[in-house]
Amino acid sequence: MFAERTLSPAVERLHSEITPDVLVLDTERDFETLPPAVAEELGLLVESLDPASYPETWLPENTPAQLEAYASEQFTIGLPGDGTVVRTQQTQPPTVLVKARAETTPASFRDFLVAEALVEIEEGVPESFLPFFGEQYAELDDALGLGGTATYQIAAALFDAWVGLHTRERFRAWEGDHDELHAAWEDAGDRLVGRIDDLPGEVARGETEFPAATELACSALKHGLDLPAPFAALDTLAYRDHGAEYAVQWAEKTIDSLAE
Repeated sequence: MFAERTLSPAVERLHSEITPDVLVLDTERDFETLPPAVAEELGLLVESLDPASYPETWLPENTPAQLEAYASEQFTIGLPGDGTVVRTQQTQPPTVLVKARAETTPASFRDFLVAEALVEIEEGVPESFLPFFGEQYAELDDALGLGGTATYQIAAALFDAWVGLHTRERFRAWEGDHDELHAAWEDAGDRLVGRIDDLPGEVARGETEFPAATELACSALKHGLDLPAPFAALDTLAYRDHGAEYAVQWAEKTIDSLAE
């Protein structure tokens, strides 16, 4: 299931500089959530396993089944929507897992995704949105009033934005030092230019659902693009510093404004 990944020179250099102990592994197939039997195979490659579990009280009644499994005492890694590269701190040392579909991803962007995971591990940010929100995940669900799947999508997007507030200056500083990785980060942001300016109008006209708009805006935030209201309120030091509490307040105000 797992094999040590051969890193490109650009990623190998970053890896040796900031997270030399982190394992980077290829997986032989794609996954959304690794089931316990497969996840436990990592025990053969790492020093120890430290499976995470979270209180049932954090989860509203309409929580998707895969998030319930992730929160349970079963040893699971990854959630739907995580993308091509997944990181976990449930192993010692931490591990970056590169899914099989990475082979069809452009090489420069694939390198950036691995580098991004290494930076996030060094920054010490949570593994997923669930420990980030904690008991406030249910509050977010109440504030949104949109149902389990929509709450899940928005929570994941808001968490990605918060992580981006911690990491994007690191990526920006790669220019002149890690030029290949910096170029890949900039290119990913450039692909979002022109797609976010009219997001509020698209939501108002029913052309784009609010969860999808939030997801797109939060991706743009990670790349330092200018956001329209109400998403611009996420690109603040207040969100960086206050995290989940700020996100819930933003959701309440935004949903109220959309209802007017």
